[in-house]
Amino acid sequence: MKNPFLELLHREVVPALGCTEPIAISLAAAIAMKALDGEAERIEVKVSANILKNAMGVGIPGTGGSQGLDLAAALGALGGDSEAGLEVLRSLNDDLVEQARVFVKEGKVDISLAQVPDIIYIEVVIWGGSSYSQAIMQERHTNLTYLKANGKVILDKLTNATKESGAEDEIFETLSLKGIYEYVLSAPFEDIAFILEAAKLNRAASREGLNHKYGLEVGRTIKESMEKGILCGGLENLAAMESAAASDARMDGCTLPVMSNSGSGNQGITATLPVVVAAEMQGVDDEKLARALILSHLTAIHIKHYTGRLSALCGAIIAATGSSCAIVYLLGGGYKEMSYAIQNMVGDIAGMICDGAKNSCAMKISTAVKSAVQAALMGLRGMSVTGKQGIISDDVEQTIRNLGKLGTQGMGETDKVILDIMINKD
Repeated sequence: MKNPFLELLHREVVPALGCTEPIAISLAAAIAMKALDGEAERIEVKVSANILKNAMGVGIPGTGGSQGLDLAAALGALGGDSEAGLEVLRSLNDDLVEQARVFVKEGKVDISLAQVPDIIYIEVVIWGGSSYSQAIMQERHTNLTYLKANGKVILDKLTNATKESGAEDEIFETLSLKGIYEYVLSAPFEDIAFILEAAKLNRAASREGLNHKYGLEVGRTIKESMEKGILCGGLENLAAMESAAASDARMDGCTLPVMSNSGSGNQGITATLPVVVAAEMQGVDDEKLARALILSHLTAIHIKHYTGRLSALCGAIIAATGSSCAIVYLLGGGYKEMSYAIQNMVGDIAGMICDGAKNSCAMKISTAVKSAVQAALMGLRGMSVTGKQGIISDDVEQTIRNLGKLGTQGMGETDKVILDIMINKD
């Protein structure tokens, strides 16, 4: 029998190169291109509103920070590795990038908004000669549900979508903070040691962001401020510095992969690097670090199930909540103190909006990480926002569900307004 915790981790915590939404478009294009019998002459891309919102303003790896859904599609079709998942663009070179730029400049890529209810929906049609291929991604960024080429249907999961969603819900129903914590304490180290790769990948991205100028340089600003004595070098600022620097690099087209969480590289960064910094400050061994990282990532996955993969609620606060629980664990706290940390996080920054993936995400990550440290330290002192305040409930699982309700039902109209503002700018 498969362990549901490991099954979720291996599915949801995977390497990703570049911001997930444009990369998912590249992946769909690469898959469609591989199935096509001929050369690409024209590409049509239809995406859901949330994919559009999160793919508009981020740099594509290997392009010097260039942006655009059309370029992402062209790169995937002309030079993408369809077998590489979210690292689909890992083999790009300057010639391929230039070919893709010319393809786009010649007007051969059409982008439009898909009129679908799906939060995650990517449809790529590639025309070549008298034939075409069609690939559709739904529900998750790498979940291929339909593939047709040269007049033949190769894959069709669309009719089984309801059945598959039900099976996935059964896995999530096994999750709770208490269950996650008990698993973290009991899991054999050899089963969870793989999570240390997240620390390695995300720390490398952080070093890249600290050593070079990317985006808004949020991480470098914190670092320089500490060096000048303006900020102190405690856990809060060090964790924010490391996390923001990795996001600076990633959102501005860095060619290093990061370990993602729930389809988001920024969430993977935020669920990982504050934990790594806290572990280093405590001088713990690899096994303790691995258990802390598993706790952080599983908690983030658990909460993300209720808030949805893409919404108007910033995912950094969810990943940082996972980190907050892991920091509690590293500092000697248990389930009760972790519950307090979650209550404190939701009581603090639950309303942070997501207005698309972009360079300024690093600022939101910095804010969320600082809140995570504060929430953990308060929890360790037995201090918690109570069920009499705001959207908090005395039961931590109900608080998580309340946050999910806010993100899905409450902020649905907010999401529409954000997208309208974004696409109607001068």
